[in-house]
Amino acid sequence: MNVRRSAAVLAAVAVIGAAAPAAADPSPSPSQALPSALYGDSDPKYDGVWRQSLALLAQDTAGVKPAAKSVEWLVRQQCADGGFASYRPDPTAACGAKTPLDTNATSAAVQALAALGGHDEVTGKAVAWLKSVQNKDGSWGYAPGGAGDTNSTSVVIGALAAAGEKPEQVKKGGKSPYDALLKLALPCDGDGAGAFAFQPDKKGELTANADATAAGVLGALGQGMVVQPGAEKSGASCAEPRTPEQAAANGAAYLTSALGKDDDHLMSALAGAEPQPDFGNTADAVVALAARGETGQAEKSVRWLEKNSAAWAAQSGPAAYAQLILAAHATGTDPRDFGGADLVKQLNETGPAPQAAATSDATEKDAKDAKDEEKDSDSVFGVWWYVGVCLVAGIGIGFLFTGRRKQQP
Repeated sequence: MNVRRSAAVLAAVAVIGAAAPAAADPSPSPSQALPSALYGDSDPKYDGVWRQSLALLAQDTAGVKPAAKSVEWLVRQQCADGGFASYRPDPTAACGAKTPLDTNATSAAVQALAALGGHDEVTGKAVAWLKSVQNKDGSWGYAPGGAGDTNSTSVVIGALAAAGEKPEQVKKGGKSPYDALLKLALPCDGDGAGAFAFQPDKKGELTANADATAAGVLGALGQGMVVQPGAEKSGASCAEPRTPEQAAANGAAYLTSALGKDDDHLMSALAGAEPQPDFGNTADAVVALAARGETGQAEKSVRWLEKNSAAWAAQSGPAAYAQLILAAHATGTDPRDFGGADLVKQLNETGPAPQAAATSDATEKDAKDAKDEEKDSDSVFGVWWYVGVCLVAGIGIGFLFTGRRKQQP
């Protein structure tokens, strides 16, 4: 579940997990060199673990073996209790009570490391931590103890499934994550019929949210970010969401309608800004529809992404490339010929060369090595601080799916 966008997620106490760009320039200062094992060159404070996880997951999906040091970097980001923060500049320093652990980063790391295999101890500790911070209504918020939201609950469900758990059996106060999602699903009458809300508003009302709906469909189906192309299902009519399966069908119908209104893509609606195409959330919607078997609209929207997403991905970085690769995979589209672009190559070029992608071009390799050395002067980005509660509407990198960007609609 969003890339999505440029690199930094506005992490927040009650925020979700999809992604949105930070308002300030995310580029680190010259004195703040990034770890050479990290994908992307923007400030990782809010999305380092998220974008690294998506990059590794997308590489694995495309049959690429990631660089060993990039996998090790992700493993070392884990705290002793099993949780992951958005980014720890010095993984040798022990996590403390004020380390801002993050359910979205933790869940993304679990999905990536489970897919790569060989990290059962790491994923087991992470899952135990996730269970320990589940809310009494069965949900998860972005931060431990925060109000539950559709995006966070859904990305945790994906992590549980990836680790071999049965999400419906993971309960707190007798409530499972599916119970929580059903409470966030809108009825079939009124505005936003069939969609999922991110969270209830202050009055307890639910408002349709496209990114939350894409996440909610995946969560209700018990699936993570990687979806296998499946057989097409006939579209279901909206009905009272009494089961996770019906809620997923309702959400898919809502997404199909929303995509059809704007030439097969979603639009962002940030306050005070002109509406613009939302590439990340469109990619998320493709994955969600494919998971539900709504392949007709999923294929139309992935074709739109092939024609229009190149500039967005180049500006947004590794999480965006990963999102597009996952959308391509979900629809059986070749990510190495995505509208004429090789998404896998473009993703690989944002970080260390993968083990299975050694280049025969000595000049390119030397340039890559030089860049890695330049990035390798161990950095320290300063003291962690948590940005207060942000529920930003609109842009999507998907799933929390820019990963964590963190402005969500």
